[in-house]
This record gives sequence, structure tokens and C-alpha cells, in this order.
Amino acid sequence: MSVRDPTRFPEHEDKKEEEMDDKHLARRGFLRGAALTGAGLIVVSCAPGAEETLALPAKDKIVVGMSRPLSGPLAVIGDSAFRPVYETWVEEVNNDGGIFVEEYGKSLPIELLIYDDTSDVGTMTRLTEKLIVEDKVDFLWPACGTAFIFAQAPIAHKYGYVLVTAEGGATSIKDMLPSLPYLFVTLSFSDWYQLPVLADLLAEQGAKTAYIAYIADLHGIEYSGVAGIEFPKKGIEIVGIKSVPPDMKDLSPILKDAKASEADVFCCFAYPDQIMPATGTSIELGFNPKAWVGGPGVNFGFYHTAFGPMVEGIIGFTSFSPKQSTAAQELADKLYAGKPEDIQDPWGHPLYWAGLDAWKQAIEKAGTLDQDAIREVLTTEKFDTPLGETWFDGGLLAKECHTGEIGQWQEGVYEVIGPKDMATAPMVYPKPEWLTG
Repeated sequence: MSVRDPTRFPEHEDKKEEEMDDKHLARRGFLRGAALTGAGLIVVSCAPGAEETLALPAKDKIVVGMSRPLSGPLAVIGDSAFRPVYETWVEEVNNDGGIFVEEYGKSLPIELLIYDDTSDVGTMTRLTEKLIVEDKVDFLWPACGTAFIFAQAPIAHKYGYVLVTAEGGATSIKDMLPSLPYLFVTLSFSDWYQLPVLADLLAEQGAKTAYIAYIADLHGIEYSGVAGIEFPKKGIEIVGIKSVPPDMKDLSPILKDAKASEADVFCCFAYPDQIMPATGTSIELGFNPKAWVGGPGVNFGFYHTAFGPMVEGIIGFTSFSPKQSTAAQELADKLYAGKPEDIQDPWGHPLYWAGLDAWKQAIEKAGTLDQDAIREVLTTEKFDTPLGETWFDGGLLAKECHTGEIGQWQEGVYEVIGPKDMATAPMVYPKPEWLTG
């Protein structure tokens, strides 16, 4: 694995698609182009009129490029979300010999080329183009965060690169997916299928009012907007809604307002930089609504590490529990056994792993590194992953493949509480008082 500092490379503003010729020649189209250019062509003539025997250029690895938040405010998510998955997954695949590619007649190990985008969308987009145009990586793996995927997906489409995503939802992209055929979204998100399930659970428990705080970025806007649709459908009135600037650290004014509203439910649709202080300030203020719901942050092991028994009853998002199946337990053992609790993420980890498994199986089924052939397999086939039979539905991981949507901390365990037919524990409502010991 190679990690590079983007400041070592100049920016290139005017990238021409013609610079991709070498990239495409290295795949199935190589041979026809080679006949014209003379590059890499091998001709064996056994007799007059003998057919030409063509060979692919030698290849000894699959290079995967990533622009990731190795520093900056999103680093805490990147380090706890996709990173533990891709590091463990690549090591396992390489230890098994790599990915078998029929057109090369052998298995190829994976090599990662990673740049630090410093949690900046503009830097990420420049580095994504650099990976494709200059480094000519074989494949692109995703950036981190909803806004980042929104910005990266059109670049992948422009150059015809398959992009199987990790962290980040797709509410804003969902209607665009028919025009982004190379994009495959793994993570569950607001209306696919989290907030409808949450609204059902809360309404069933008798919740009537909700107060929403949300980070003023694409993620927060999407979640607050979908909650504004789904909650009223179930008779839950939104009595207050406030945006939180990304750099805001003192959330006490918003939390005091939420407490004064006496809403049954408090939702904080934000990232760890806001979720952590929002939790600590709620404890200090004695703000204890019947349901306290947090966005990315609540689902991570470091949340429990930081607050200990005080997380009891806190609700967040999830996609599985090791209790649900042998495959789920085996995946949890691969990712977590002997490692700090901080890296655990039962919302994203199983979905990211399933996405990588599907990507590998698509390459093997296609028998080539050609992006279009692999895209076709991802679009039409089903795959065997820790989620069971797994497939994409119009560019989204089919919701039939989700094994959970809503989680809750109960006695130190992040249980699946919804949908109810997949639950490992019933929902606790109202939330107990903050526990300090």
C-alpha cells in the first residue's frame, strides 16, 4: 500500500480525455490499438497466411487508487469506517493469491495507491483525476462522505471507471443514477431505508413530537429533509429544527432550545465532530428526551469507549449484528477480534465488505479488467457475501440485502432494533436516565 502527500504533485486543470488512451489500450481494446501503433504487439507466423496470435502486455498486479481523508475533520470517520475494511479485505485477498483474471490466466494481487485529500472536496476531485489520468490506476475506490461521493461520481462516469462506494448516502444522487451507470452505492441512507423504519418504531412507541438539529452540509440537509417527510406520515410533529455550522463546537444553545421544546424525540443528523459534543452537552444539561437519535458517530465503537454506560438507550443507524448469522459473526471476528473497540462500525462495515466482495466476484465473472464488462456484471448478477445473496438495484445495494437499519445501545451492546423482523433486541423507549457508573 502506498500513501502519498498530494502537495508533492502540481495541479493539472486541463485534463484531456485523450490522455486515457493508454489506459483503455491496456484492456480489451489494447490489441486493436496495438495493431495501429505497434505498441506491445506480438505476432507469431507459423506459415504463410497463418493467423496472428496476440498477447496482452505483462501484468503482475491490480492497482487501486483512492483519495481519502487521512487528515482533517473526516479522518475520524475514514479511519473507523472504510479503512479497517479495505485493509483487512485486501490482506485476506492477497494472502489467498489475489483476484483471478481469466484474460491474464492468473491471479493478480491488489496494490493500493492512496492520497490524502485532507477532508477537502476540491482536493479530492483533483486527486481523483490524477489517479485516473496520470497514475492510470486500474480501478478507483471511493472517497469518504456524502458530499464527496456526489462530487466524485461524475468524474468516475466521465472516464468510465466503476465506483463502488463506502461512506456516504445517495439521497441527492438517487434520481441521477440512470445517468451514472458506473456508480454502485453500498451504504444504507436516509430514505433507503433508515428513516422510514425509525419513524415506524417511534410511532409504535407513542412518540408524538420531534426536534431536529442537523449539520449544514449535504448529509444533514438530506436527513433532516427526509425526516420532515417521514415523521409527519406517522403522526410525529416536528416542533423545532436548527442547522449546525460544521465548525460549531458549542451546541448548548441548540440543546437548551430542544430541551425547552419538551419534544419526545431529539435527532442530531451530523458527524462525530458534532455528535460527540452534543452527547456530552446533553448529559451536562440533563437533557434526556424519550429518544435521542444520532447520526454517524453513535454507530462507532469509539462512541461507547468515550461515554461508557452513558450511551445506554442512544439510537443510531446500523446494518447488522454478529448475532444474526454465522456469516455475520465470522465477519465480526475478522474485523474486530483482538482489536480495540474503537474501530467497530456495525452500520457501514458489513456493507462495505459486501461491496468489495461483489467487486471481486464481478471481475472474476467478467474474466477481465475491462470496466464496462465488470459494470455489466455488477448490474445484472447476484453475489455471495456476508449479507447472504447480494445484488444492486438500479445502482443501490438492494434494500432486501440490508440486515438492519436502526441500532440502539443496550447494556454495552449495539443491538439491531429495526426492522423488527431482523431485530436482535426490542427497542427501549423511553430512553433511561443518563447512567454515570
